Amino acid sequence: MKKEQRNIAIRLTVVLALVAMLGCDRFSSNTETPEAASVAIAPAVPPPITRAKPAHVVINLSISEEERELADGVTYEFWSYNGHTPGPFVRLRVGDTFEVRLDNSKGKLTHTVDFHAVTGPGGGAGALMTNPGDKSVATLKALNAGLFIYHCAAPPIPAHIANGLYGLVLVEPEKGLPKVDREYYVMQSEFYTEQEIGTSGLATFSSNKGYLEKPEYVVFNGHTQALTGKGSLKAKVGETVRLYIGNIGPNLVSSFHVIGEIFDKVYREGSLINYESDVQTTLIPAGGAAILDFKLQVPGDYVLVDHSIFRMDRGAVGILTASGDPAPSIFHSDQSANGDSGH
Repeated sequence: MKKEQRNIAIRLTVVLALVAMLGCDRFSSNTETPEAASVAIAPAVPPPITRAKPAHVVINLSISEEERELADGVTYEFWSYNGHTPGPFVRLRVGDTFEVRLDNSKGKLTHTVDFHAVTGPGGGAGALMTNPGDKSVATLKALNAGLFIYHCAAPPIPAHIANGLYGLVLVEPEKGLPKVDREYYVMQSEFYTEQEIGTSGLATFSSNKGYLEKPEYVVFNGHTQALTGKGSLKAKVGETVRLYIGNIGPNLVSSFHVIGEIFDKVYREGSLINYESDVQTTLIPAGGAAILDFKLQVPGDYVLVDHSIFRMDRGAVGILTASGDPAPSIFHSDQSANGDSGH
């Protein structure tokens, strides 16, 4: 009797082992292979997502702390993701699982990432808190469609944001966004320096000016001239342009305006549920974002500004150049159109 019970137990063990093996094989065959997230460096935007279902994507972010140019003749020690301020624009689809791999192997300070697109404590900041010389990984879920900020949240948080650690994540809805001809990524930010604006040499961070909310520089894409000259945005008459605008602050609200244009669609504060039409200027809070669509009908230079207009003198200015045939039925002048003045 005992021998028969022992034989039954052995057979049962073998069967359970086989079932477990088959289950593992079945699980393995259905496990998604992670794919690299679609990213781009400002002002570029990665192409729209074409897949019809969520995926497991990997976002690789590395920390740098290095001196770069903030304005002509002025340098600053930027803290950045992937060597750029702002950090990369990340494009996801709602329902995606995204695995964040943060590399702080070259950093001198502790850093992390808080994703405004994440539901959960700290937006993932606690899980990704990474000491100098270390790496961290966290797996998160994109539950809501929209345009979201991400930024460092290591203490002191204001300093880590003010020094350049931020970017944007677009989480597309299931059916994507309406097609446009061109998309651009613009991030507004403030820099608080001990030295007055324009002082040549290395500018150093002033926490006191940050507390007082008195920046020396207010810029687009990390430099006073990032979107002028060779960096000007380009488009053609007849094209629809979409601007993904982020405002990291860390203190000021942006009154974003394009001189000579009226926004056909404004997705306020990054929400994709609905939009407003025929908007001249839109407010973007610190830590917020907006999506702006407009069709170009007249050639010329269009000036991007924060309409808290004295900020132009601190660097908040960019140019969008539209090329194409004149449209005298819409705009006629004996002088050539330019963006040197406006409203």
